[in-house]
Amino acid sequence: QVHLVESGGGLVQGGGSLSLSCAASGDILIVGAMGWYRQAPGTQRDLVASITNDGSSKYGDSVKNRFIISRDNVANTVFLQMTSLKPEDTGLYYCYAGVVNRTGYFQELWGQGTQVTVSS
Repeated sequence: QVHLVESGGGLVQGGGSLSLSCAASGDILIVGAMGWYRQAPGTQRDLVASITNDGSSKYGDSVKNRFIISRDNVANTVFLQMTSLKPEDTGLYYCYAGVVNRTGYFQELWGQGTQVTVSS
């Protein structure tokens, strides 16, 4: 089994900063793309940022130039540094990882979600 464990998040005033991290552990051969998705109440889950294991990243339009995604391939951990936060960034942030286990089986995994709330 493979598990994703998220940490970070919380409550911050508008204009502030927060950081999230997500570590994959367990039966892992390769971790491919990792990323973060966000879901606000009554909306769909949208891409915030993603990063491949060679460091190529992409961002949702609303977070470009404010958020930075990075990863540690040795620790199988992805990080999201969020700055200049806005109330519309509020939501449940889910970690994502594409993982191949030692028997060659590919899984798409999701974390349990961590809440980010930005006050105005």
